[in-house]
Amino acid sequence: MEVNYENANKILNEWVKSDALLKHALGVEFAMRSYARKFGENEEMWAIVGLLHDLDYEKYPTKEDHPYRGVKYLSSIGFPEEITDAILSHASYTNVARESLCKKTLFAVDELVGFLFACAYVQPDKSFKSVKVKSVIKKLKDRAFARSVNRDEITEGASLLNIPLEEHIEFVRDALAQNEDKLGFGNG
Repeated sequence: MEVNYENANKILNEWVKSDALLKHALGVEFAMRSYARKFGENEEMWAIVGLLHDLDYEKYPTKEDHPYRGVKYLSSIGFPEEITDAILSHASYTNVARESLCKKTLFAVDELVGFLFACAYVQPDKSFKSVKVKSVIKKLKDRAFARSVNRDEITEGASLLNIPLEEHIEFVRDALAQNEDKLGFGNG
């Protein structure tokens, strides 16, 4: 199979039926694309990594299976190790080193995208454009808000990129805001 965005999107939609997980995949894709542009990296490849990072999570949400099952499938149809290793690296328990910028970025944006979704959902207009960085920082300290999000990974991700947390939050929020219509946000 030719490795391109169109085929990656088809694979995602074959594997994932949950609207929330599809939106998360798109959100991570948009953040990865934006960072690829900023860093002068391969935008399509980074978008594919973001899009497919949770490919198997709906069917196989356990640490024994995710992200291993999805990576095994992608490898079997010819996806390169650069993509599959990046996907493996986003889960801390896989022990795949995050030595490349793509791997560091995927780890840095994954949990943050989920947290920013939660922050936008509580806005009256459900818009990322209404989410303020200071408010996000405050909500990160409130362990009851979006309690399933790993705050340590958000902080560690920004540190891996050598970007101040506030700047990282703003950058990812802006990437989501530019695409909020595609994510189903901003419609109050």
